[in-house]
Amino acid sequence: MRSIFLCALAMGAILLDGCTKESKNISMTEAATGPAKVLKVATVRAVTREVSSSVQVTGSFLADESSDVAPPAAGRVIETPVDAGAFVKEGQLLAKLEDRDAQLRLQAAVASEQQAEASLRQAQSRIGLVQGSKFDANIVPEVLSARASYDSAVAQAKNSEADAQRYNSLVKTGDVSESAYDKARTQADTAKEQANSARQLYEAALNSARQSFQGVINAEASLAGARAQTAIARKAVDDTLIKAPFAGYISSRPIAVGQYVALTSKIATLVRVTPLKLDLQVQESNAPQLKINADVEASVPGYPGRTFRGIVTSINPTVDANSRTVTVEAKFANQDLALKPGMFATARILLNGSSMGIFLPRAAVLTDPSTNSSQVFFVRDGKARVAVVQLGAVDGDMIQILSGISENFVVATNHLQDLFDGEPVDAGNSSPAPVAGAGE
Repeated sequence: MRSIFLCALAMGAILLDGCTKESKNISMTEAATGPAKVLKVATVRAVTREVSSSVQVTGSFLADESSDVAPPAAGRVIETPVDAGAFVKEGQLLAKLEDRDAQLRLQAAVASEQQAEASLRQAQSRIGLVQGSKFDANIVPEVLSARASYDSAVAQAKNSEADAQRYNSLVKTGDVSESAYDKARTQADTAKEQANSARQLYEAALNSARQSFQGVINAEASLAGARAQTAIARKAVDDTLIKAPFAGYISSRPIAVGQYVALTSKIATLVRVTPLKLDLQVQESNAPQLKINADVEASVPGYPGRTFRGIVTSINPTVDANSRTVTVEAKFANQDLALKPGMFATARILLNGSSMGIFLPRAAVLTDPSTNSSQVFFVRDGKARVAVVQLGAVDGDMIQILSGISENFVVATNHLQDLFDGEPVDAGNSSPAPVAGAGE
């Protein structure tokens, strides 16, 4: 028992001697370098102010229009004048296909059309029809001539009949011989037959003119068919030129010269990015407050500290049964092309009414673009403590803090890159956060 006590006493002496030596070493280090310096930081106190009511949501930017341009005809690519990333105007050439066969078919169609035009003019000339005039069989030259002969024959027949009647009266009185009357009668009958023949010739001329006009109609139909064939052939030539359906940027161009493309092939993907759409999913509880043309503020990881502004352009009238959200679409002008389709965004939709919010200077917030996270360092018991925060509206040099700290937190505004959680700091006297617009 005594031996155990002696061993414990010896161990205690050794430990006491070690601690004494360590204390002496620390004292000697402090004597050589001085006491550890405490980082002095400037601080502000978080303030509460009235802000417009809003809904905080996330979403992705989408192109206003996106089109996988396909060729209107199959063929071999002979030219690709644009590359991915290029801006093109509406109607600008994206690719050209081999057009030799189409050009030959067009030349044949044009020749057939010219031949049909010549046939029509010939058919019109037969009946004296002027281009664009209305057809009248009675003014056809052959009909006019036959009508004149018929009218002359009728007049001659009337005169001969009148002479025969007069001779008949004179025979009764004995003033002329019977033979003279017979001759007059024969002449009248002959003139009547000639008039009948002239009428038949006139009617035949009318029928012939009408048949000739039917030939004109047929020639016009043939010309219309030839022109349709020419239009089809010309379209086949135009189809070898693949053009942009709207102005935008080429996001991809998967084809190359020499490649054969079918009707289902993709020549290029064309996107319109001015304006740009932001697709948002809003909880159904906030749906009644949403309005068309409501202001939207958005931020993206690629531009920390920058706020993009847009407006709500459409609200889906139905609620998704699985996510219990409403799809909202907002549009952003994107004139400087800073925003790209596919970018992830944190957005705030402004609603009617207002609420109270916590604000800090933007200088007090440290944002990591790689993770799209933000944090602040608040001071408590002489030490810096880190708090991950969710950011809201930006008001000049102030930014709203949606979560992470509460009112009256004392927050560091400088040396943020040098601070770590639990580091001793000298905060001095904290000042309240400045009010936006003060001093103006």
